[in-house]
Amino acid sequence: MSRSGAKIELTAPDISAYRSGNTGIPYVTSFESGHPGPHVLVNALTHGNEICGAIALDHLFRGAIRPVRGKLTLSFANVAAFQRFDPANPTASRFVDEDFNRLWDNATLDGPRHSTELARARLLRPLIDTVDLLLDIHSMQQSTAPLMLAGLMEKSTALARRVGIPQFIIRDAGHAAGKRMRDYGGFGDPASPKAALLVECGQHWEESAATVAIETSLRFLAAAGILAAADAQMLLARAAPPQRVIAVTDAVTITSDRFQFCEAFRGLECIARAGTLIARDGAREIRTPYDDCVLIMPSRRLATGQTAVRLGRFTD
Repeated sequence: MSRSGAKIELTAPDISAYRSGNTGIPYVTSFESGHPGPHVLVNALTHGNEICGAIALDHLFRGAIRPVRGKLTLSFANVAAFQRFDPANPTASRFVDEDFNRLWDNATLDGPRHSTELARARLLRPLIDTVDLLLDIHSMQQSTAPLMLAGLMEKSTALARRVGIPQFIIRDAGHAAGKRMRDYGGFGDPASPKAALLVECGQHWEESAATVAIETSLRFLAAAGILAAADAQMLLARAAPPQRVIAVTDAVTITSDRFQFCEAFRGLECIARAGTLIARDGAREIRTPYDDCVLIMPSRRLATGQTAVRLGRFTD
């Protein structure tokens, strides 16, 4: 049990064997099939304390997963933060200087600022520019059902449906605090064939989060069409609950240092009546804007400028 009270069921893998890689970028490895096809990237450790993604990549490496067409790249992103991971204080290693997943716009990447995360993003950027399909593996603060964050692009929702898990697909516009890798460049351009997904595999250190990360990674590679046909058919034929889509209509951004939820929400609560009070942000009351409002990923990091919770509705 950590000092924060969180139960740590996962052990962070030793990824030192993957440091050299073969791309000229530390901790990034590509496998070429020799046949035409997409460049597919599975990315882990966007946040250093979200270790289920590192476990999934380690699984892919150890399983000698190779593409039969196109190119597969496996990337450990914010290694500097991950190397600080301490099970006794697991939340402290989310990042070193700033959130790696709020930097992915041209103005920030080309700008004058410097940080550990920006340096790593700038190093990865030329590779990201060549990627056709991206899966970015994350986990959550709350113990709630896994989510696939597909953004607003129909192409990404279609890709999420081909992957087939998790059950809940979230169509969301991102954060006011900065753009995520999932929305960078062609991934966020409806005219581009590129597509990206961000999977939230469950609570950060639950054993099930690693299972979801591994299963989602393999299904993603199958959906991308780069696995052998027999392997892909076997993966995608596995039974999974019917997927449901939740469209995010509002993102509640914190504007004061006195934000407080009215209840200990964990996520995916469906609030039956419009106008229900769910939080206070200083003098401002946060109420549900419509009936059957779904709360998505309520945060424990209640800092000014950050997203406290997203509000959505089922579209099916």
